[in-house]
Parts: sequence; C-alpha cells; structure tokens
Amino acid sequence: MSAPTSGTDGTVVGVDVGGTSTRALAVGPDGTVLRRGRSGGGNPNSHPTDLAAKRVAEAVRESLVGVAAPRACVLGIAGESRFTDPVVLATFENALRHAGVGCAITIVSDAEVAFASATAEPDGTVVIGGTGAVAARIVDHRKTTWVDGWGWLLGDEGSAYWIGREAVRLTLRGLQAGQTPGPLASAVLAATVPHQSTVDFKTISHLITSVNAEPPINLARFATTVSDLADTDERAADIVTRAAEHLASHAQTARAPDERTPVVLTGSVIGPDSPVGAALRATLAARTEAPVLFAPDGALGAAWLAALTVAGPHAPRPRY
Repeated sequence: MSAPTSGTDGTVVGVDVGGTSTRALAVGPDGTVLRRGRSGGGNPNSHPTDLAAKRVAEAVRESLVGVAAPRACVLGIAGESRFTDPVVLATFENALRHAGVGCAITIVSDAEVAFASATAEPDGTVVIGGTGAVAARIVDHRKTTWVDGWGWLLGDEGSAYWIGREAVRLTLRGLQAGQTPGPLASAVLAATVPHQSTVDFKTISHLITSVNAEPPINLARFATTVSDLADTDERAADIVTRAAEHLASHAQTARAPDERTPVVLTGSVIGPDSPVGAALRATLAARTEAPVLFAPDGALGAAWLAALTVAGPHAPRPRY
C-alpha cells in the first residue's frame, strides 16, 4: 500500500473502535467520505494493547491510501478511560504515527460518536443497548454523566447479557415449577443441554452446570432467541418489555425533566428491527416529546467530531 500524501486540506479521520471490528473513515473538507478502512477488534479492554493498536492502525492506514495526511483524528471507543494509562496511549499513538497520522489523536467514548453520527445537535441523550447497556447525557458533543454501564456483574440492565440471563432464569423457574417448557425454554435447553432427551428435575442441575461452565458474557447469545420468540412466547415478550423499560428508565434518569433534546439509540439490541427497540421507542414516545433517532455509523460520528476541531461548528456533516 502506498503511504498517505502530505497535505493540509482539512482531511480528517474518524475511527469506530469495537471489540470485534474496527472501522475508519477518511473524510474530505466538504464532508465526502474519501476512503474506508477495516480491521479486527481494536479495543484494548478486550484485546492485548499491542494487538489492539496494530488493528486500529491497519484500519486507519487502509483509509489513508492515496489520501492527504489528516489534520485531526478521533477514535470512538467503549471504556475510553483505558487510555488514561500512558503506556496504552503511547502504544496507540506510535502505531498510528506509523500508519500516517501525524496529528494529535483524540480519544472519545462510543456514546459520543454514536450521538454525533445521528444528529448535529450538541446536547441530548444516547442509549446504547448491545452486549452491555448505558444511557449517557451529551453536552456540547461530550459525555458528561451516564446511567448504568456497570458491566454484566453489576448492571447493564436491558443489555443482551441481561436478556440472555433472564431467559435462562425464567427457564429454571418454569422447570422448578414443573411446567412444560414453552418455545423459549425449549430453545434455551436445546442450546445448553442438547443431549438430554427428557425433561425432568435433573435438567435443572444440568442447565445450571452447563451455563456456569461458560464465560458469563456468553449468555448474551440468547438475546437473539428472545427477540425471535417475542411474538409467540409470553416469557420472551415479558423479557422484551422489561428490557425496554430498563433502558427507557436509564434514558429518563440521564435527562432533565421535560427536556426535548434528541434521544439517540444504538446497539444490536435496540436496532430499528428489534422488538426491544420497538418497545423502547413506544415507551419513550409516551414519556417525552423529544425526537428519537438511530445512530447510523459510529465512524461517521467520529469523523464529524474530528472535522469540528478543524473547521469549527459549521463543519459539513460526513456523507457517503
């Protein structure tokens, strides 16, 4: 690959750094996306620091092929406090320098880039419903306070992990009550104790043993099962309703009473086609007159935040 050319034309780079993938966008001064780059997960909270930095640099290097050297670079990442460690920050800065980034690097939260990708408004609320869950208040494009986001052990109510755990818990309760497994319980049992041909009280012990043998976060896989069965299984529907209520409550707690700034939703659990997302939108619509938006692409938000540092508040919104 050729190295990026030098220049000061206002090109910026925005990077959405995830645990499973990293996406980078080089954006021109008029907001046009010039080139994209992609790599594996680059979050140092999920991967060794050297590997994470290498992957982020790979995505950025790809986005800069044949593009003028950027004047600003913003990385959006969950758990951005990890970069308060000077060793972590220096590792990323060095890797990005070799990828063609000579400007300063700004680290912001995934909440900030998600909000910026959906709206040009400086203030509002963003709700993230993925493997984890958090609602954050955004003021002048920056996260100021947040609700939940405590991780699977302490919180993340309404997240994929929480939904999956509830699916297993309701399955256990039904088994202990001697109930015949419904669609949700049957799906949970098929995934956890597939070799057991009959359902009896031993099934309870086998289910508990099977689930505890896996990393706890693996429970998040049942979120898709719950969503798929929400229209046909009352237990799945109950979980969906409660997940949406948790997330709506988080959003309300993060906001001032009667506030009408935008509420931005992002994450696999609350996407446009998700039953949890639909329930959350309905709940929010009943409680606030604020517009509810979806975050299209965190990398676009990161690029726009970078553009603001170069061109000021009238920087064009990035577009494909």
